[in-house]
Amino acid sequence: MQEVERPLYRYMVFVLAAFALAGLMHQGPIAAFKGLLVLLQTPTRLISDFTVIGGVGATLLNASIVGAIALGIVRFVGVRLAGPTIAGIFTMMGFSLFGNTPINISSIMFGVYLAGRISGKTFKQYLLIAFFGTALGPLADFMAFEAGFNGLSGIAVGAVIGVAAGMILPALAIAMLRLHQGFSLYNIGLTAGFIGLFASSLLVAARHDLALGIIWNSTPDPILYLAIPILSTLTIVYGIVLEGKKALIGFMKIMKLNGRLPSDFMEMVSNGATLINMGVMGLLASAYIYMVGGDFNGATLGGLMTIMGFASFGKHPRNCWPVVAGVLAATLVFGKSPSASGPLLALLFGTTLAPLAGEFGVIAGFVAGFLHLVIVERSAAWHGGLNLYNNGFAGGLTAALIVAMIEWYRSNKNKR
Repeated sequence: MQEVERPLYRYMVFVLAAFALAGLMHQGPIAAFKGLLVLLQTPTRLISDFTVIGGVGATLLNASIVGAIALGIVRFVGVRLAGPTIAGIFTMMGFSLFGNTPINISSIMFGVYLAGRISGKTFKQYLLIAFFGTALGPLADFMAFEAGFNGLSGIAVGAVIGVAAGMILPALAIAMLRLHQGFSLYNIGLTAGFIGLFASSLLVAARHDLALGIIWNSTPDPILYLAIPILSTLTIVYGIVLEGKKALIGFMKIMKLNGRLPSDFMEMVSNGATLINMGVMGLLASAYIYMVGGDFNGATLGGLMTIMGFASFGKHPRNCWPVVAGVLAATLVFGKSPSASGPLLALLFGTTLAPLAGEFGVIAGFVAGFLHLVIVERSAAWHGGLNLYNNGFAGGLTAALIVAMIEWYRSNKNKR
């Protein structure tokens, strides 16, 4: 472990411990573990709010366990704990509030590991693909619990399908990155959506029902309202404690970066500055949910955790606000409620398109956000909810469209 990583390990251990203790104290140890067992045996297609299915305590405990697994893998394989890995851990924890469990992530990650062995790569090289590839956890769960298999046979089939999905992720992830050229931060969301599209088509052809449903907690517990604002505030304080004035100056430097993949803010600026950016983004996003009267539940907290994670790897207030404005404008133009589940999640996760605003300006970011809402409300049906990163799927398609148009215009303008 490098010296620069030690403060980050302390921070991550604090976050994991806080989630676990909050879960155990809130629901009680016995009830929390019983709820966790329920989560492990539940289909997890979009949107499955774990705070409804297993209880708030079990959900927080589940997120802590998944985060601990991810952090342990980072330490074991010797990957540096920095912007990309923190983004991966936070995102996995966030989606463990409404889709990921220790069981359904394991087969996907093992499949990526096997792909590395086959191609002569180390797991270290494919680690981020393995982390973000857990977006396909619902595919393994569907085969285990919804495809008509019984008991252990269903679990075995789900594991095999999860491994198979993980094995094809690396090849597709590289191709998908070329498609949007790093202007959508959730590249594996696009990749998983592509796999989910084919998987759902095969399942529908085999006469399986992939109709979408929503399990959404509309009466959240007070702890869910407070979790991210408190974590964000402590994150800012820790960043200032680490570097003092230097962290604040560094935060202003981060605001000038475009955020295009790969943009490790910890490597490009500093740990303290990045922690401040993470906290600020968490507070701003939480404030938006408060203002529109949205629900703080498993799904929206997942969005907030993802925003905080990617605030170390591409997002900051300056490149996010045009996209947010575009999503909100589309919400109002088409007569939707900003607090409804679809528009609210589209706004939180739609910040995957922040690099477009960072590179091409406010108008490009606004248009991207506007189009994103239109696409994301259709794309979940295409993969039947088998891809947890539906906004990553829609965001990748939106980014590809806009980048292609901008590059075509620029190339023809230069020729003239």
